[in-house]
Amino acid sequence: MSRPTSTYRLQLTPDFGFAQVAALAEYLRDLGVSHVYLSPILQAVPGSRHGYDVTDHSRIREEFGGAKGFREMAERLAAHDLALVVDVVPNHMTVPVPESGNAPLWSVLGEGVASPYASWFDIDWVDGAVAMPVLGDSVAPVADGDVLRYHDHEFPLPGHYRLVDWREGPGYRRFFDVSSLIGLRVEDPAVLFATHEVIFWLLDEGLVEGLRIDHPDGLADPRGYLERLRARTGGVWTVVEKILIGEERLPADWPCDGTTGYDVLNRITGLFVDPAGKDRLVELFTRLTGMPADYERVALRAKRDVLELFFGAEIGRLARAADCEPAAVAEMLTAMPVYRAYVVPGEPPPPESVEIVERAAARCSPAVRPLADQALYGSAEVITRFQQTCGPVMAKGVEDTALYRWFPLACLNEVGGEPDRFGRSTAEFHAFCAELPPYAMTTLSTHDTKRSEDVRARLAVLSELPEAWEEAVRGWSREVRFDPHLDYLAWQNLMAAWPLPAERLAGYLLKAAREAKTRTSWVAPDPVYEQGLREFARKAVEQPVGRFTEHIERYARSNSLSQKLVQLMMPGVPDVYQGNETTDFSLVDPDNRRPVTFPRTPEGPWDAAKLLVTTQALRLRRRLGPAAPYTPLRAEGDAAEHAVAFARGPVGERGQSAAVAVATRLPVRLARRGGWHATALTLPPGHWRDLLTGDLYTGRIPLAHLLGRHPVALVERHDL
Repeated sequence: MSRPTSTYRLQLTPDFGFAQVAALAEYLRDLGVSHVYLSPILQAVPGSRHGYDVTDHSRIREEFGGAKGFREMAERLAAHDLALVVDVVPNHMTVPVPESGNAPLWSVLGEGVASPYASWFDIDWVDGAVAMPVLGDSVAPVADGDVLRYHDHEFPLPGHYRLVDWREGPGYRRFFDVSSLIGLRVEDPAVLFATHEVIFWLLDEGLVEGLRIDHPDGLADPRGYLERLRARTGGVWTVVEKILIGEERLPADWPCDGTTGYDVLNRITGLFVDPAGKDRLVELFTRLTGMPADYERVALRAKRDVLELFFGAEIGRLARAADCEPAAVAEMLTAMPVYRAYVVPGEPPPPESVEIVERAAARCSPAVRPLADQALYGSAEVITRFQQTCGPVMAKGVEDTALYRWFPLACLNEVGGEPDRFGRSTAEFHAFCAELPPYAMTTLSTHDTKRSEDVRARLAVLSELPEAWEEAVRGWSREVRFDPHLDYLAWQNLMAAWPLPAERLAGYLLKAAREAKTRTSWVAPDPVYEQGLREFARKAVEQPVGRFTEHIERYARSNSLSQKLVQLMMPGVPDVYQGNETTDFSLVDPDNRRPVTFPRTPEGPWDAAKLLVTTQALRLRRRLGPAAPYTPLRAEGDAAEHAVAFARGPVGERGQSAAVAVATRLPVRLARRGGWHATALTLPPGHWRDLLTGDLYTGRIPLAHLLGRHPVALVERHDL
């Protein structure tokens, strides 16, 4: 099977299925991608807009066109030299309503441990029954023949379950705090093969050539899962949705090609954030919101909050396994700095894992010491359960709480991001690229990013204009106020996603407020507060926010095109999220999962330039291949820090395909110093043609000339 040179992510829905994907074959081929990358394809809850709520692993989703439609789509794409990558969900499947919609689960609820599917699910059996958190009022469940009914829920009679309040944790491992998603035990080879039978069939038939693995941190043994997957698939291209924090790296012994690219996304964003703006922006944030300047303090508090709110069942199960107090479990989970410690039962813990756990334990009371030792050297149950719980606490505590509480510069508040780390140097970026696996995925936008890439491009400009931004925010806030904490997040996102209708802004703010959990939440919504929020959104969009957006547009456009070129041309397999070959000003889901109109046609100069950069870079990547050598290049002159440049391919070998990418960073400061002046870049030996302008170059080129028409340049060797 071929490995991708690039991918294009499409979100399948009941309205956008296999036939609609097939119709895009010519467009996507001309765009330059090699593989179409689909959201989950297996049978899911009827009407599901995302597909991660699988109900039947033996069927391709009928709403999309079923197996017949999938084959026809694959054949149409293949006729245009396009292959397929699919999103695989090994960690969980859904607990549907009614529950009879999941046949394996229904069998377990009826037969208990005697069910042939009992080994499928990670269940905490208590007296032969599993707790099902569905009760929410005084209405009593009613027996109806061989079924017990409660509103739209139904359970087999007799059964091996007990119904509990919906606020209680379930008697099974779940996805994060989502009780409607029950954990699967794919560490059992029989369960793995049963739940992957359709995926393996598609690979065997040659209809699929790559896999994206959802949430590997939830698995008991991610490495073992990937080993079995690789052995069965013959080494098919596989990337994992592994969230890495800071300098953390993917374990070297995980047999896969890399991550899905959140680590790359955050490093690219850092290139375009000015560290000089940090103090002013943090000071503005703390003054307006009353929040502390210390992000770590906020993150720790957020993790404590979610542990108390959501994870009582998980804490209790781990405490029983480790024979320790629940308070010690909560304290240790709060202190963990990453999503997983990578300890494998029965093996000596790697030094990196020991360092992670010991660092966490050092921040805790002495009561945590026995648990920390067990997390490294204890039973398989404790080691595994501890690691499976770390990820949900990080996800809910940091991604879905702290990032909505602490946001001096919201473009830094991404999955795996470090909101208090302003800016990265080109040297740091080049060092990161030197270590990046050649077939890892790179990305700028996904279905799960907090903001689309072009929203972040606008927000990054604020790091260079903190004084002007503060003045603008103060002016708008004098006219419209609601919640000092939420207001500042609203102004950032309204400016960066402009023009934004009141309905979309209100939808975003409602989610942000509920995720922050300070004034309202998903489990305890405050109708009065939320109505005030909607009124604020309606009034906020009437403020002249668009004037500020227009003021920074040329700088934002520079950031947008530059980060796009860097992502498409750096090492790895670049992914383009649907619609992001042109500008996209979307916020967190469901806003970033709105229908996309194809083909994408430019609606202005920024759109046209982004489509040009994307198309030329993707077509070039097909000629170069993902494994082309990476060589950092350095500009010479007073403005050299504003250029990020690198070569791909054997630049020292004439007659071999090679290219050079050049991008502008920190464009406001560049403009203030009067532009590039005499700063120049010396191209590798040979003649080079700019794919964006058609101009020919050789030798030492002034950047004022090379970047005269666009803030980026993409030159290819022209003397083949």
